[in-house]
Amino acid sequence: MESLVTPGAAFWRGKRVLLTGHSGFKGSWLALWLHRLGAQVTGLALPPCTEPSLYRAARVGSLIDSLYCDIRDAAALREHVVAARPEIVLHLAAQALVRPSYAQPVETFATNVMGTAHLLDALRATPSAKVAVMVTTDKVYRNNEWPYPYRESDTLGGHDPYSASKAASELVIASYRDAFLHAQGLTVASARAGNVIGGGDWSADRLLPDAVRAWRRNGELQVRRPQSVRPWQHVLEPLAGYLILAQALWNKPALADAYNFGPDAADAATVRTVVDLAQAAYGQGRTVYAVEAEGPHEAGLLALDTSKARAALHVAPRWPLAQAVARSMDWYRRFDAGEDALALCRADIDLYESRP
Repeated sequence: MESLVTPGAAFWRGKRVLLTGHSGFKGSWLALWLHRLGAQVTGLALPPCTEPSLYRAARVGSLIDSLYCDIRDAAALREHVVAARPEIVLHLAAQALVRPSYAQPVETFATNVMGTAHLLDALRATPSAKVAVMVTTDKVYRNNEWPYPYRESDTLGGHDPYSASKAASELVIASYRDAFLHAQGLTVASARAGNVIGGGDWSADRLLPDAVRAWRRNGELQVRRPQSVRPWQHVLEPLAGYLILAQALWNKPALADAYNFGPDAADAATVRTVVDLAQAAYGQGRTVYAVEAEGPHEAGLLALDTSKARAALHVAPRWPLAQAVARSMDWYRRFDAGEDALALCRADIDLYESRP
């Protein structure tokens, strides 16, 4: 996001930060950025679920206090949270994929709904905590397939278990904030973002990782729904939003609310557009587009209204889609050529912070 403000080392230096989900794709990038800003980070997550993983490739565990914990285990989670004595909490741990949620709906609800409740309940016993940013998704809205971007005040819902679980977690977040945490001086907000791209993501059923896996071996990328529209953004865009939101909440508790983070609604793009950009940036690859989509239901049209984040937090898109895709594919290409993952991430953060 071409933010009018940038995450500042002057604020984060020395802050005790609890980061859940630090072993995942977004969590690893955020852990690296927080370390760069001088924060004292404790990470809680399951072990990485992909091979390779950015967590291991970039040696994230050597830079922060990294602990493995299942957020479905309320007692273990509470013990770790209380021991960490965090001042700021950034909650990213989740079952974060739509299609696997159809195969494992109960696990998805247990992780995304009860895991969130377990964390918030643990914070009731953590007086050191002053700010919590709870990350959900852009898919929390009841999707009417209309041509209008969703605002934070629109109706929550979800057809698939992943979307429904994240919508439910929004209700849990609001309830704990209003019933318990506001009174103890803990400011809580939710952040809604999705369709994130960037180097180091090796998850299944995600567009660019699937493309790289296919194209590096001269195979064909199989695309299910080329005309689906999404608010694509580089991973550093929402992460900047989360960090700036936490900074703002520290000084202005009245900002505690839900916020969308993403590109301008008019810049949402089709899957086919992203594939074309990726193929051009990667320099090779073949793609086969499905004539008729197979598999479980997935929304066809989704865009976000991000005017609230722009007005209240002074956050706005920084990298256009073509640049976001180009940086992502360059990361994968250079990593496959033997370059160091940590150095590649630091180079992207350098570039992002310099606002080129």
